Amino acid sequence: MKHEIKVPEVGEAISEVVIAEWLKQDGDYVERDEPICEIESEKASFEVPADEAGVLETKAEEGDTIAVGAVLAVVDTEAEAPETPETGPEEETEEEPVPEQEEAAAGEVKISPVASNILKEAGIQAKEVRGTGVGGKITKADARRATQEKETAEPARKEQPPEEKREAPAEQPAEKKAPLPGFTGDRSVKKEPMSTLRKTIAQRLVSAKNDTAMLTTFNDVDMTGVITTRNKYKELFEKKHDVRLGFMSFFTRACCIAMEDFPILNARLEDDQIVYHQYVDMGIAVSTDRGLVVPIIRNADKLSFADLERQINELATKARDNKLTIDEMRGGTFSITNGGVFGSLLSTPILNAPQSAILGMHRIEERPVAVHGEVTVRPMMYLALSYDHRIIDGKDSVQFLVRLKELIEDPERMLIDV
Repeated sequence: MKHEIKVPEVGEAISEVVIAEWLKQDGDYVERDEPICEIESEKASFEVPADEAGVLETKAEEGDTIAVGAVLAVVDTEAEAPETPETGPEEETEEEPVPEQEEAAAGEVKISPVASNILKEAGIQAKEVRGTGVGGKITKADARRATQEKETAEPARKEQPPEEKREAPAEQPAEKKAPLPGFTGDRSVKKEPMSTLRKTIAQRLVSAKNDTAMLTTFNDVDMTGVITTRNKYKELFEKKHDVRLGFMSFFTRACCIAMEDFPILNARLEDDQIVYHQYVDMGIAVSTDRGLVVPIIRNADKLSFADLERQINELATKARDNKLTIDEMRGGTFSITNGGVFGSLLSTPILNAPQSAILGMHRIEERPVAVHGEVTVRPMMYLALSYDHRIIDGKDSVQFLVRLKELIEDPERMLIDV
């Protein structure tokens, strides 16, 4: 019996996906629920499992764009599983080298799209990596192994003692300066196609700028209270809850409390109606090697600091490991993005449509400020709130940010809810 494996629904308003990598090859025997390929949607990558066990017949190539609901592969469920030769407990097997004829021909490096992105982020040339896939193809596993080897080798090189400098004879002409790292020194250019995720990010950002009346308001916040509270309780917090106490949970909790007074910040525009959400599904922006993704913390307004930290850590880890599900990125009523982790002092975040507001956090920097008539140095952070001016008035956005500032500067208010 031939069983069809179709492209699953991967999100709202997503009609097509790209086949990033086949994890199983045409003619392979696959088990039920075994991943057969990885697909890229507009928001993330996902593994597609086999619905039934049998021999696989692929219906598309890596890099192909295929519609949601289309047949991705066919499994012959009547085919028998190949017999696995038994080996004794004392027998040792050695990995057989890839035959030379299976290796990619010189100048024709075969590489999957996912592996290409991994090597690009790591600054590794594909020709430097030995592929173990069919025909010498570089797989995702090969790319990750090469990246790990590079990370392991770099500290060792840094520990090497510098070579003694030798002065060139005076009569020798000065040597030409070598091109900067990453440049070839000539006038050539390099082009590469945008990934599906990168194209979608670009489209959504342009759409947010063009289809909303986006405006940004700013304030700064004294982080002394949060830093003091965190340093005081972080060891007890981690010991009790088995999770570290970070800054993001303070801001998430503060936003949820401030929205009780300014619910319009948690609303969205739908045709000619304003939709008020009676809950907070908080989007936390996470930067990955493939681009920015925004996983969602459901019912964030009802979660404790410990629960917030657990979910933030779990979703961030899954995002970086490319393991997020569609449900974990669907929806969201408000978002927070933290450019401070990269050193940003100030920015204007772009709305995550159809949400109507987004908070931008930035780096903590010691600055002189006036406190009770005295100049003192405090750890300060700039906050930026971008919002859709079509439904949110300037007064509400400014007062929301002021309320947020009050809660962060006196974090005990969040514990007793005043």
